[in-house]
Parts: sequence; C-alpha cells; structure tokens
Amino acid sequence: MKRIVGFVLLIVMLLLCGCEARPKSNDQTSLSHWNADAPALNALIEYVRAVTDKASPDYIPPADRIATFDLDGTLIGELFPTYLEDVMLMRRIFDDPSYTPDEDMVAFGLVIRDHAVDRTFPAGFEYAFSSHLAKAFAGMTPKEYDDYVNNFLASPVDGFEGMTYAEGYYLPMAEVIEYLQRYDFKCYIVSGSDRFTIRTFIKGVFDIPSENCIGSDAKLEAKDQGNAEDYDYQFTGDDTLVRTAQLLVKDVKTSKVLQIVREIGKQPVLSFGNSSGDVSMHNYALFNNRYRSAVFQLIADDDVRDYGHPEKGPELRKQWEDMGFHVISMRDDWKTIYGENVVRTGEFHWLEDYSDDKISEKTSGMADDTDAA
Repeated sequence: MKRIVGFVLLIVMLLLCGCEARPKSNDQTSLSHWNADAPALNALIEYVRAVTDKASPDYIPPADRIATFDLDGTLIGELFPTYLEDVMLMRRIFDDPSYTPDEDMVAFGLVIRDHAVDRTFPAGFEYAFSSHLAKAFAGMTPKEYDDYVNNFLASPVDGFEGMTYAEGYYLPMAEVIEYLQRYDFKCYIVSGSDRFTIRTFIKGVFDIPSENCIGSDAKLEAKDQGNAEDYDYQFTGDDTLVRTAQLLVKDVKTSKVLQIVREIGKQPVLSFGNSSGDVSMHNYALFNNRYRSAVFQLIADDDVRDYGHPEKGPELRKQWEDMGFHVISMRDDWKTIYGENVVRTGEFHWLEDYSDDKISEKTSGMADDTDAA
C-alpha cells in the first residue's frame, strides 16, 4: 500500500513539475501586431521556447527569467516631436499658471525648444534635463506629481490625430511584455525618465508592478524636515513626503547597470532598448551570463506612421547587429505602431506654440504676477 501511495505522489509531483507553461507553435497569434516574417519576432519566439523547455540545455528557471526594457523609444513614442518628459517640462515652464520659472528655467526651456525637433541637444543635456525636471516639480507630493502627470497625459499628442500622450505606446511592444509574462518572465522598466513618471504612465498600459520601475530619481524628504539629514530626522504620522530639487540618479548608460544590480540583484537574460543609452544595459545582459541571453534593439525607421528616419536604418542595423543585438524595424516588422485609428499629421506646432513672442507674453505675465505678489 505504501508503495502505491508513493507511486501516486511521484506521478502527481511529475505532473505538477510539467505544468510550467511552454510556448506553443501558435505563439505568433498572441503577437498579432507583428508581421509574421519579422526576424526579430522569430528570434524572440525561438529564444523563449529554448529557455522555457526543461529538456533544453538552455533552460532558465522562472526565478531567473529577468527582462529589462527601456521606456522612451522602446515602449513608448519619443518623436512627439521629442521625449514625453521634454514636452511635459515645457508645459510646466511656459503654460502652467501655478508655476513661476526663474531665468535659468526659462533659458533651459529655450534650449529644449531649439533642439528638440532635430535632436541637436548640447553635451550634458540629459543630466541637465533631469536636474531641471526635479527643480520644476520640487515641493510636490508624490500624489500631486501623479495627478500632474495624468493631467498632461490626457492631452492630445502634437503631430498626430486620434491619440493622447497616455495612448502613445507601441502596441507590438505591449504584446511582447504580455507574451514574456505568460512564460514567467519578470519584466522591469529601466529608463532615464523619472521613476514616478514611469509609474504613472504604465498604469493600465503595461502589467508591470510599480516596484519594477527603475528610473532617474529626485530626492524625497519630509515636508517639515528642513535642513535635517534623513538619518537624523524622525518621520512622524503627521509628515508628508515631497519631491526636492536634488537629482540623485540619472539612469542612463552604466547607471542602468548599477541600478539593475542594486534593485533587481540578478543579471537580466533579455534586454530591450533603442539607443546608445541602452548599450551598457544590453552588454550587462549579453556578456558573462551563466544563462543564454539575448538583446533586442529598436530602429525608428518609419516615417509614414511615425516620424522616424529610414535613411539611418541600414547604418544603425549594421551597428547594432555587429554588437550582437537583434534589430527590430518599426517600419518592416510591425503591422501597426499606435493603432489603425492614429494618424500622423506631418505637422508639428512646437515652434509655433513656443515662439519668442508667445514665450515673451507668458513669461512677462508670470513676472507681473510675481511682482503683484
């Protein structure tokens, strides 16, 4: 009798062990926004099949299936005509009657205006941008910042019809996240955008928990903390946290690697990005990994449904493939980007909205308000 019971238990255990989801031959049906012959898509499907098959030498236990994704240009649009946070900061500086920018903030807004469309940002712009973003929203509680971002995201996107900023994400990449999660991959966003901006944006878009969002960080402090150091100040039940103007981390390049090590504690086996700012994260996943790993790099080469640069496609493809990355062509590999109801207008109102005359009117009005106060 004991032998029979033991045999039954063994069979049950084997069945339970074999219940792990494995990619099926019809996986492409769940990736319906992709062209079936896209090389990157088929490389991803083959990879997932190999690393989730217990009989495969490439098998990766679920606990170690870590996938990292950049945000801007990888999961969401960054050609509106510039990064989403760039547009939001410009709104804060020049269109928000509740905020009075100082001369430095106005000058930085002009830098964004003059270089956004053709991406000729000066050296050091990325760090300077996040520093100014921290400064522009200093004093807000996390809830107030969340409300501000949500209000911005509800506005229509410049250069498109039928889309708000909240809807400006890549449908094919949303499918990739869902696909990987179905096979027990833990997906993280690792981005140069503000961590709290990321958390707000992804609600209802990507099923990624807030603790899996890693980004640039402005320091938080208790509202009444004053000059006391964090390690000296006692947080009380009456305290409220607020954002400060101090930038702690700009999460690009090697900072992404350091943040992954600190916050995830495991080496990714999959990495998705679109620019040189993601290469460090990709290399960390690709090299000296005890598991089989893969990297996927997007190319913004669609100038019909988006504002990409197809003329740069061949050079970028060679560059990324020479580094061992799989290349995703937005033009060739995707059936749609934002959805069939979204139309690229071919017209930006960026320079019109932020012309010298309009900025002068806005900033002079802000100065008058300050003088009156």
